[in-house]
This record gives sequence, structure tokens and C-alpha cells, in this order.
Amino acid sequence: MEIDRAIGQIAREDDRSRRLMQLRGVGPTTASALLVSLGDGHDFRNGRQVAAWLGLTPGQYSSGGRPRLGSITKAGDAYLRSLLALGARAVMTNLGEKHDRFSCWARSRIERRGYWRAAVVIAAKNSRMAWAVLTCGEAFTLAPALPMGT
Repeated sequence: MEIDRAIGQIAREDDRSRRLMQLRGVGPTTASALLVSLGDGHDFRNGRQVAAWLGLTPGQYSSGGRPRLGSITKAGDAYLRSLLALGARAVMTNLGEKHDRFSCWARSRIERRGYWRAAVVIAAKNSRMAWAVLTCGEAFTLAPALPMGT
């Protein structure tokens, strides 16, 4: 309990952690783990490399020039991957009747792919957004909802 409070206090004092905690499903523990693992994010060219490094992207099997996607690779840091997956499940639990772009996107993933696959997709998206927040140095802003009928 004291360790959780200490991590929370440190995360609230650090500017980069505060920016990461603006992402849905990222709390103090996940933000601090992302900072320790990714640093400033400049070791990766893009967010997809971060998601692949964490094992949140499907494995690719190619034959005859035809790429086939398999299950997620589960490579990389299992602790950070599980924190992101738990955060994604919290996001899905709290969707409710929200109508912003992210909520609509997440709801469509749940309907199309199922609960558990949607959790992995949301965790991968959070890892990509975390990379963008760390490399750009800007705060995360949620895009407004799309107007109805577009």
C-alpha cells in the first residue's frame, strides 16, 4: 500500500507521467512503468514498433507473398503488457453511453472482434498513444465527437 502511494506521488510530480495519465486506462503505476521502459520513446521509429516490442501485435506468417496474421506474439515486458491490458479492460467497463471518437471506436471493436481481442487492441492503441505523448512532449487531448450523419 505504501509503495502504491509512493508511486502515485512520484507520478503526480513528474510532468511526463501526468501527460501519460491523461490517456484512458493509464494510471500512476502504468505511467511509471511506461516511463521506465520507454524513456523518451526515441528508441522506436513509430508507435507500432512499441506495440510490437510489447507483444501486442499479431505475428505475421508469409508464404508466396501472402501475409497471414496469427495471434499476438506476447514478446517483451509481460508486466507492462498486463498493465496495459488491465487498463484497456477498465476503459471497456466504463464506456457507458459516451459518444466521443475513442469510445465509439472502442465500442465498434468490441462488437466486431469480441471482448478479449478488443482489450488487446485498446492496449496496443494506448501503447502507441503513449509513445506519441512521450516523443512529442505534448499533452494528450481527446478528439471531439463526430457530428451525427457524417
